[in-house]
Amino acid sequence: MKPFNVFPRQLNNSRKIFIRALTFSIFLGVIFVLPAYSDAETAQEIQQKIAEQNAKIVALEKEIAEYERTLESIGGTKKTLQGEINRIDVSRKKINADISVTENRTATATLELKRLGGAIVDKASRIETSTKTIAKSLRTLNQIENATTIEYFLTANGLVEAWTEADRVSQLGLALRNEIIDLQDTKVALTVDYGETEKKRATLLSLKKELAGQKLLLDQNRREQQLLLSATRNKESEYQKILAAKQEAKAAFEKELTDFEASLKFTLDPNTIPRAGSGVLTFPIDPAFMARCKDRVKTFGNAYCLTQFFGYTDFAKSGAYQGNQHNGIDFGVPDGTKIVAALSGVVEATGNTDASKGCYSYGKWVLVRHGNGLTTL
Repeated sequence: MKPFNVFPRQLNNSRKIFIRALTFSIFLGVIFVLPAYSDAETAQEIQQKIAEQNAKIVALEKEIAEYERTLESIGGTKKTLQGEINRIDVSRKKINADISVTENRTATATLELKRLGGAIVDKASRIETSTKTIAKSLRTLNQIENATTIEYFLTANGLVEAWTEADRVSQLGLALRNEIIDLQDTKVALTVDYGETEKKRATLLSLKKELAGQKLLLDQNRREQQLLLSATRNKESEYQKILAAKQEAKAAFEKELTDFEASLKFTLDPNTIPRAGSGVLTFPIDPAFMARCKDRVKTFGNAYCLTQFFGYTDFAKSGAYQGNQHNGIDFGVPDGTKIVAALSGVVEATGNTDASKGCYSYGKWVLVRHGNGLTTL
């Protein structure tokens, strides 16, 4: 047995030295993992800016809610020339606040992109460095495991020491493998977050363009109002005459539409449309606005900002629709409020009945055909 005494003992010492070195490499790998961001101070600054942007958004949303309450108050009063001018002015202020909210949300998304981008680059670099270190350690560890299994028992001071040392080497290998998996999972998660933030930013930029268009529309409305002031010679009596003419034209249009619907005879196959009450349609109003409707129950009598329900409403029973029921639902929303589709579909047509001189009824309208047999206007 003497030929084995010198070499195995030296190998035992070198193995212990390697295990200490390997333990150090694990700690080094952990050091690569622990820092959250290579520039902690910058990360904190970005987070502080995000918090400031969010605080501005909260303040602006309160301002928007106040504008909406003011518009409700104006809408509840008798229609006058000055009242209409006030309504347009307040609507413009609301849209400006909406645009400010979108600008702040876009800035927040940009900051989040910057923070996530830095974290992804930092994490990827650490993964590369750690992987190389771990791979080298694993190769050496594999050599020891393959070459010294029997020698553990020949050189150890008893079976307990041999099994303890072998188990320690095995645990070190498992820890290294788990470290690689954890780092890769973290990189995947950060990449997903980065992609989601990019989508959010694209959505917000699109919304900003939409709000800018709404602001342009309000400016156009104000020019139309100025033309109206010119037509009325700034006299309330003239405005009331024009308003009455609009109301008569609207009633005539609705009667014509009702007569057309009555003459349209067809047999409806109930299997081609969703079951009644299945809830396939959502409210066609911006969800953010709908969320604030619960605070306006006193004004509308419901939590959905509805001014008229579907069917034989009190207004329909008064003869407004020549004995027919109200064939839709009406919402009380201010100008510039975002309108959405009640269900995904294809836009078949759009128009504006008010664009034709002397024709005042629906105003701007969009016809959407859905894939379940329904069409919404």
